[in-house]
Amino acid sequence: MARHLITSALPYINGIKHLGNMVGSMLPADVYSRYLRQRGHDVLYICATDEHGTPAELAAKEAGLSVAEFCAQAHDAQKAVYDGFELSFDYFGRSSSRQNVEITQHFARKLAENGFIEERAVRQVYSPVDGRFLPDRYVEGTCPHCGHDKARGDQCENCTRVLDPTDLIDPRSAISGSTEIEVRETKHLFLLQSTLQPEVEAWIDAVGGEWPHLSSAIARKWLTEGLHDRAITRDLDWGVPVPADTWPELAAEGKVFYVWFDAPIEYIGATKEWADAAADGERRDWKSWWYEADDTVRYTQFMGKDNVPFHTVMFPATELGVREPWKKVDVVKGFNWLTYYGGKFSTSQKRGVFTGPALEILPADYWRYFLIANAPESDDSSFTWEHFTATVNKDLADTLGNFVNRVLSFSRKRFGDAVPPGGTPGAAEERLGVEVCHLLAEYEDQLEALQFRKAASALRALWSAGNAYLEEKAPWLEVRTDADAAALTLRTALNLIHVYGVVSEPFIPTASAVMRGAFSLEGDTATWVTASRAELLDGVPAGTAFTVPAVLFTKVTEEDLESYRARFGGAEDH
Repeated sequence: MARHLITSALPYINGIKHLGNMVGSMLPADVYSRYLRQRGHDVLYICATDEHGTPAELAAKEAGLSVAEFCAQAHDAQKAVYDGFELSFDYFGRSSSRQNVEITQHFARKLAENGFIEERAVRQVYSPVDGRFLPDRYVEGTCPHCGHDKARGDQCENCTRVLDPTDLIDPRSAISGSTEIEVRETKHLFLLQSTLQPEVEAWIDAVGGEWPHLSSAIARKWLTEGLHDRAITRDLDWGVPVPADTWPELAAEGKVFYVWFDAPIEYIGATKEWADAAADGERRDWKSWWYEADDTVRYTQFMGKDNVPFHTVMFPATELGVREPWKKVDVVKGFNWLTYYGGKFSTSQKRGVFTGPALEILPADYWRYFLIANAPESDDSSFTWEHFTATVNKDLADTLGNFVNRVLSFSRKRFGDAVPPGGTPGAAEERLGVEVCHLLAEYEDQLEALQFRKAASALRALWSAGNAYLEEKAPWLEVRTDADAAALTLRTALNLIHVYGVVSEPFIPTASAVMRGAFSLEGDTATWVTASRAELLDGVPAGTAFTVPAVLFTKVTEEDLESYRARFGGAEDH
């Protein structure tokens, strides 16, 4: 079996994330990880909070906390939400960890030794009142293009134009509000990406053919436009310090590495955190996944399209430049945007559904299924309450939940609390077996290909096959004239419930555990089933005791729908 290294884009430390962040990185990575584990593969799913950069400092200041304290609290708050969504991280680390500091500094030293980092003088905004140089986001003012009076020095949030701090009208410090600012010369470290471009191009030529179109197109666009040397240090109080043994002058000035330099390295750092956190007597070899990893390690990354350039160009350039055998990604699965009624999710404007509040109104399985079934893969997709309600009620409540409840309830009513024996399978069971085998193979193929919407469609078809079989056989009529025939139908349907409990696990782990747990079976009942009729329809033998669980999925009512629109906004609010 292969060893699968899986990472999803690091969620930024500043605030609870919205549903778009969930479906664009962490959730599909979790679905894929769960599937591979069920198939018997060795999986390491790594993620972490991205804790450096200007927004973290500003958020901490607003909260009245030190940056370290703010990040520690925010990390725990985010982890609680991800636990609520049942994300099966093997480790969820922090980019501010000691391990990431050490590895980031190691990478920087090696890049410098190999001639890929250069110290350059630049002109930068300085605030005498604050006594410091101001990073772009620490400068605010009026946008010269649209007149928005809260534009940042890197970009205007209102008109989205990219800016330079010196472009702003009436610029001021975001720290003190002082307008007494000036431009001074300072020094920063630059990663010579232009020099590394040929190597990055050759690497993408070698591996990019396996990538989805979105990821490869973004990477090629950046390469076509040409890679530019990029400043990888900033003037901040919080971040990975520039090592004094290599750049004593810059270290003395308090320079730290740019967040987009150290954040991707945290995938490695978090893996070392995972290894260092091993219990006494347990050995975890983090280097076998990352350093001189053998051919059995397959590395898959999941992220939104805004993160793709950094992971397909900048981080690979960094890895190539250190001239050490660090594992590079095999497949980058990029996602488009999930919008809210066609517009942006917005914390400040209280528009859209964020992951914490989502779990306050409905369990994780409802969100997991809807999001993956509507994942923004080939294009942007839109969240609407109407679409969400229709999907939950039709697919989860009617197609799956109703099937499970009525089969278990009717079988108990007519034949008791054990899987009934019955007659010999006939033509209907043969047709069902062929169809289920075909759909299961389709489901597996789509998951292997990282095509999540198509995988959801195949899973939905599997659920529908059970309903069609039940309607065809009508055991509620069979039982009146042929008890053995009715028992056969119900035994077949009960086996399907167990199959659904296994194969639905990557999408809806809680409901899947309930379906499997309804049967008194020994051993690991989550182990993947093979696409053979015998295992699919005879895996739960006659005489196996079962229980009838509570309703798997309740429908979203019109009253529920109105309350959700009122709380989170609807079409008329955008």
